[in-house]
Amino acid sequence: MEEQGYDYGMIGLGTMGRNLVYNMCDHGFSVAGYDKDLSMVDKLKQGIGNYKIVGARSIKELTDALKKPRVVLLLVPAGSIVDAVIDGLKPSLSREDLVIDCGNSHFTDTDLRIKNLAKDNIHFMGIGISGGEYGARNGPSIMPGGSKATYARVSSMLEAISAKANGEPCVTYLGTGSAGHYVKMVHNGIEYALMELIAEVYQLLKQGAGMTNNELHDVFSKWDLGSLHSFLISITADIFMKKDDLTGNDLVDMILDSAHQKGTGAWTTEDAMAIEVPVPVIDISVSMRNLSALKEERNIAETLLLGPGKKINYGKNELVDLLGDALDFSFITVFAQGMELLQKASTVYKYELNLENIAAIWREGCIIRASLLEDIRSAFSTQPNLSNLMLSDVFKDRLISLQEKIRHVACMGIDTGIPLPALMASLAYYDSYRSGWLPDNLLQAQRDYFGAHTYERIDREGIFHTQWNQKES
Repeated sequence: MEEQGYDYGMIGLGTMGRNLVYNMCDHGFSVAGYDKDLSMVDKLKQGIGNYKIVGARSIKELTDALKKPRVVLLLVPAGSIVDAVIDGLKPSLSREDLVIDCGNSHFTDTDLRIKNLAKDNIHFMGIGISGGEYGARNGPSIMPGGSKATYARVSSMLEAISAKANGEPCVTYLGTGSAGHYVKMVHNGIEYALMELIAEVYQLLKQGAGMTNNELHDVFSKWDLGSLHSFLISITADIFMKKDDLTGNDLVDMILDSAHQKGTGAWTTEDAMAIEVPVPVIDISVSMRNLSALKEERNIAETLLLGPGKKINYGKNELVDLLGDALDFSFITVFAQGMELLQKASTVYKYELNLENIAAIWREGCIIRASLLEDIRSAFSTQPNLSNLMLSDVFKDRLISLQEKIRHVACMGIDTGIPLPALMASLAYYDSYRSGWLPDNLLQAQRDYFGAHTYERIDREGIFHTQWNQKES
């Protein structure tokens, strides 16, 4: 090696890993990088310039170059690859070394890795990073979990490389164990839902109102100047202006309408069900990606299954205002669901999460950054024990004033046959949550009838079972 005593090691020099290395060097940290694809090591070297970076050609070469106790960051695909990298790394590590998984690992895997490495007195942290290639290079939102003492070892570096919101670093210690990866998982679930909501509004504007891509650009640009100001709204406006290099057409029209996913949205849904927190907009957003993948079936169904075929009876300007308000309403309900899931998970998994802090570090750098998060931060600042964001003094009147607009949009979807599952789920979530009575007494009666599952009563304590109308043998 050229030099000893580098501050940090990075394993995984793809787009995210390489740009994070450059970001770290921008802030005065020295980094040794390694990738099993040695062409990535060579690519790292090409961007060195005046940076204090060294490219290692083996894991041992990497660990030999680092200051002790070592800190090694991993940016590799989640799952078995992380375990394989750790297994290859362990023989070159010593007591008190720290390994940090910066990928999208499932939180249960992170808990297991913390436990297993602790047997060898090696520390392990799971850190969620959001912001894509640009964020990695210029400042992402960073979501660290683990022990406080371990976080203290890297806090100055993480604060330096993170995005800044009004001068405040978009990183903070979140909680014990896998708290960081859990928060990143929920971040991604919220991301799924926001993207689905935007896509549904796009379909109404394009298919229902016949708007051109230039008009759609103008609509989303206008929305980005108001209460909907956010990264996702902003990039959507940009997308409509991009031309296809191959055909000269608008690129968005050349992309197949079949969505993919890497699993984090589904993980959010799965754990929400496991700990009994309703997140219906996230749920349906995952399902709609799955449904979009049934492209051949949908093409056949389009010729066989008829819809209402009615037209939208709104002028374009009125429609834009109506849909903007419906999106505003829905965005709030999505964040309400995500935050309630984090609150419940904090209790179940003993994370001790601070929701105000989470909203604060999501304000810049991450994919779901939005002006709305400043209001969410304020809500939890004034009401830290808030059970649901929709009940906050910041949002309840806003939701009440917007509800009429999303009801009109829901009717529009029904009348035209344009699917709006996430928008409708947002409204149904609001209506269900505000209902003092729901028809689940009937569900309980049914469960007791066919399965003797028992029920509770409204007039006395206890658990009850009834012999309903079953005929005696």
